[in-house]
Amino acid sequence: MRDAAPDSADTELIERTRRGDTQAFGELVRRYQRRAFAVAWRLLGNRQDAEDLVQDSFMSALDRLDDFEAGRPFGPWFFRIVANRGHNARAARAVRATDELPEQLAGAAAAPDRAVEHAELGEHIDAAIAALPERQQTVVKLHEIEGFSSAEIADMLGIAEPTVRWTLHAARKRLRDDLAPWREEDDDA
Repeated sequence: MRDAAPDSADTELIERTRRGDTQAFGELVRRYQRRAFAVAWRLLGNRQDAEDLVQDSFMSALDRLDDFEAGRPFGPWFFRIVANRGHNARAARAVRATDELPEQLAGAAAAPDRAVEHAELGEHIDAAIAALPERQQTVVKLHEIEGFSSAEIADMLGIAEPTVRWTLHAARKRLRDDLAPWREEDDDA
C-alpha cells in the first residue's frame, strides 16, 4: 500500500485542533464532509443514516485525534473511521438492499420507453450489486461509483491494495455473469 503525502494544511489544522481551536476542526469537517457523506451513503444506502454516520465519524475522529500519527495524511485515516463505523452500523441493523435509484438517468425530454429501460437497467444493476458479498459491494461502490483509487480503498478498509484489486476483479466478473442474461435480452430487442 502506498502512503499519500500528508497535506500541510491538514497537518496545521490538526495541530490547531489539538491546541483547542474549534474553528480549525470545523475547517477539517468542511474539507472532508462531502466525500465522507458519499462514502457513508454508499455503505448505508439511506440519507439520514449516512448523515448520522458522518457526524459520528467526525466526533470519533475528534476524540481520537491525539492518537493520530503526525506526518501521516488525515484523509485515509479519517475515511477508515467512516468505513469501519459504516460496516459496524450495517452489521448492527442487518441492512437490506434498496431497490430505488438515487437519481434517474433519463432526462425530462427522454421518451417514456427509454426512461423505463433506464429504470430497468438500474434495477438490474442494483440487484446484481446487492447480491455481491459485502466486501465486493463496498469495493465496487467506492471504486466505480465514488471514484476512490485502489490505494485509498485499501487504506479505508484496512486491507492490502492487491486484495482490493482482486476483490474488484472478482466483483466485476460476477456482475458480468449476473447481468449477461439481461444484456442478451436487450440484444434481442
